[in-house]
Amino acid sequence: MNPITQELNLQAQPLDVPSAIFQRRSIKTFKPDPIAPELLRQLVELTVAAPSSFNIQDWRIILVQDEAQKVALSEAAWNQKQIIQAPVTFVFAADAMGGEKDLTPIYEQGLQTGAWPEGTVNYFKTAIPQFQSGLGNKRREYAIKDAMIAATHLVLAAESLGLSTCFMNGWIEDKVKAVIGATDDPNLAIAVLVPVGYAAEPRLNPGRLPFSHNVFVDRVGNPYQD
Repeated sequence: MNPITQELNLQAQPLDVPSAIFQRRSIKTFKPDPIAPELLRQLVELTVAAPSSFNIQDWRIILVQDEAQKVALSEAAWNQKQIIQAPVTFVFAADAMGGEKDLTPIYEQGLQTGAWPEGTVNYFKTAIPQFQSGLGNKRREYAIKDAMIAATHLVLAAESLGLSTCFMNGWIEDKVKAVIGATDDPNLAIAVLVPVGYAAEPRLNPGRLPFSHNVFVDRVGNPYQD
């Protein structure tokens, strides 16, 4: 077995979370192999298990799988080919008004699981919309943060399940919104695109800066010493 084949086979093995974090790489070339439906569902379940502000889950996740849709999405992302190659690309959108919409299903689930007592739910019914409204023009920023947390869950979950991914921040928002049918929603922001599939290339660790360069204690300029 040649080294490249061996490396690709090693990447296909499911990993624990620490290993997934250290071994994850941004893959730009994917095999055309489909993802089994049950594996894809597991990936979605792990993705939406991510935390969000007040648990409002204000992300909107679109799985782009149709071949024509993939071509259109690639065109909206400067013709990057990994979208076409990968069997599915997750589009993470963020609903800037998510916290001010009807959150009844979230409150009901919190009560059913026992995570939130009735007093907490009654408080949240007033506090969450007020907090979200008070964000003003930062609503979009907060929603995108939640979507990015979910996207990070996706990337690490995919790696742990033997799949590969690539965070993509190179795209034109209006064109991506047109592809996913959200042109008329001014409150929906695109956070990130993540192709998911089986790697067709090995990628080595490019390295990380020493902690003293960008990890500090209490204030910037006081480097963390391990």
